[in-house]
Amino acid sequence: MDSFLMKFFPSVYEKQKADSSTNQYCKFDSFTLTMFTSSLYLAALLSSLVASTVTRKLGRKSSMLLGGVLFCAGALINGFAQAVWMLIVGRILLGFGIGFAGQSVPLYLSEMAPYKYRGALNIGFQLSITIGILVANVLNYFFAKIKGGWGWRLSLGGAVVPALIITIGSLVLSETPNSMIERDKTEEAKSKLKRIRGIDDVDEEFNDLVVASEASKKVEHPWRNLLQRKYRPHLTMAILIPFFQQLTGINVIMFYAPVLFKTIGFGSDASLMSAVITGSVNVLATSVSIYGVDKWGRRFLFFEGGIQMLICQVAVAACIGAKFGMDGNPSELPKWYAIVVVLFICIYVAGFAWSWGPLTCLVPSEIFPLEIRSAAQSVNVSVNMIFTFAIAQGFLTMLCHLKFGLFLFFAFFVVVMTIFVYFFLPETKNIPIEEMSIIWKDHWFWSSFMTDVDDYPVKGAIEMGKEGKPAKYV
Repeated sequence: MDSFLMKFFPSVYEKQKADSSTNQYCKFDSFTLTMFTSSLYLAALLSSLVASTVTRKLGRKSSMLLGGVLFCAGALINGFAQAVWMLIVGRILLGFGIGFAGQSVPLYLSEMAPYKYRGALNIGFQLSITIGILVANVLNYFFAKIKGGWGWRLSLGGAVVPALIITIGSLVLSETPNSMIERDKTEEAKSKLKRIRGIDDVDEEFNDLVVASEASKKVEHPWRNLLQRKYRPHLTMAILIPFFQQLTGINVIMFYAPVLFKTIGFGSDASLMSAVITGSVNVLATSVSIYGVDKWGRRFLFFEGGIQMLICQVAVAACIGAKFGMDGNPSELPKWYAIVVVLFICIYVAGFAWSWGPLTCLVPSEIFPLEIRSAAQSVNVSVNMIFTFAIAQGFLTMLCHLKFGLFLFFAFFVVVMTIFVYFFLPETKNIPIEEMSIIWKDHWFWSSFMTDVDDYPVKGAIEMGKEGKPAKYV
């Protein structure tokens, strides 16, 4: 918003309002502006390491509660900000909140959900994020029209509403049976499991949880144990899945949608409306993932989404490169041309929203054994935040130097990560969370790392299909 830039980032405002002959790739490049945006992710990285201990020792609910309180504080400081340092402090507190919520919520969902619906319920987390993005963009569009130029305060301070929802929600939700058993509340955990499942006969599932918990208590140093050979597959996924997600290029689209659309010729209002369009596509496509993740499987969605994103990134690079060239000075951008670029961007967002978006939260949260679950999830969140920070901090500078080639830069990594999933990620659908070790033992590559892993007593077996892929849970 112009009023926001004028108050806190006047140099960016002046550059933005400069003559149209200004290089379109570089006119938003500002270290202070990107630090305001990306300070949140650096804070989330630091807090996610602490969140592991809180989540394990005090429970998933306590971690979510702390995250909600920090969210509230950050939103209020941002809403009443009078200087750039207040903006950054508020963003840092929001980042702390993300560190705790991002660590605990996916674990909570995976542990509470029946295995048949674990994928759909866990992706509800990502669906809520996409709905939040859409709502924020719609509100921003109208807040920007408030006379007096104070609408940005509502945009930033309004975050207190979802912050209160997660704070109050964490107080009324039940703790997970896994967490209760982990903290020696065995009888309470069994009673809670009966209530959650809606049946009295939960002995088999409960025994699985107890055995897993007993095994986890033998592990004195979960962080150190992450480096053991038998946890190599889990650690690899905890690092590479969030790493690849950030290099899909989605942050280029979602975090800086107004910048991108202004760059390709849209006005200020039109850029916010374009962000609303991408937000709507994001919500609808995430709903597709909820429907298909437990039906089609995780691997299929990874493949299809990767191919779709690759095609769209190459197309966007070609469209922008043909019009702006290397100097970023277009003579005139026809409306139909801008619409074509927006269309490819929307198709790209859809591919991400039913693949790497939700699955980056789901897959790591369901593959970790209980004894390393909190520590491994912290690694997962930390890696995500490291590269979110790097991309958020460096995007505008990269755009200025790489120009339209930035989309090809991300397209290269989409190719790499799709190949990685094909060869190294086994299918996890329809497999109970405490019996996930089976998929690693039957994998062509990871089986060699799992020779010293004992099986938990299980109530069924995996019926294997062709090429050692799980066909169904019996």
